[in-house]
Amino acid sequence: MRDVATDPELMDLARRFVAPGRRYLKLGGSALRLSGAERELFVRELVQAAAEITPAELGILLEGGWRERKTASWLIAVARRTGFRSRIGELLLASDGPYGGSYCTTLASFGTGEDADLICAYLDRYLPRPDLVHDRTFALGTLLHLDAVLGTERASPYLAPGGLWQRWTDARPDTAWDPHESRQIVDQVCSFAHECAELFARTATTD
Repeated sequence: MRDVATDPELMDLARRFVAPGRRYLKLGGSALRLSGAERELFVRELVQAAAEITPAELGILLEGGWRERKTASWLIAVARRTGFRSRIGELLLASDGPYGGSYCTTLASFGTGEDADLICAYLDRYLPRPDLVHDRTFALGTLLHLDAVLGTERASPYLAPGGLWQRWTDARPDTAWDPHESRQIVDQVCSFAHECAELFARTATTD
């Protein structure tokens, strides 16, 4: 991992794309609380950043800390840069920290069976690990979202009696949320991401 405090290249990219308006804090569920002129400005600036950043620069941000990776994953989602799908999947699968939700959001915004495969790989690896608690519910909510989009039932085996979800929640009852409620949050976050992606597409067409 590259350290933004000691890497001039990463520091410059963070200054340009991550830090403005503390963007990294407003991405994800926090964006849903924006309204009015503040929301309009945030969306416009996010779309502009997604248009300005290059694939090489996104790759560098994905080598940084959680702030840089979170921002990069959102810029990827807004610009629908599906060429980063495998890299996002790798970062999700390697994640045992609390910031995997942004990777889930990016995959959900792509909305294909390949993205569902990556979410399933994450759940298969981490649901049997009750010692790790981050992002399991959000990931399962993401899979439920993708099932609704794709007309599939990939989440059903996890939610079946005695399945991986029940075993994980039995081991961690203090950290378990309702995955169907999590899916509602994923739906809203993806709706916001799609709104930004549609504005990005319109802007790119008129430029």
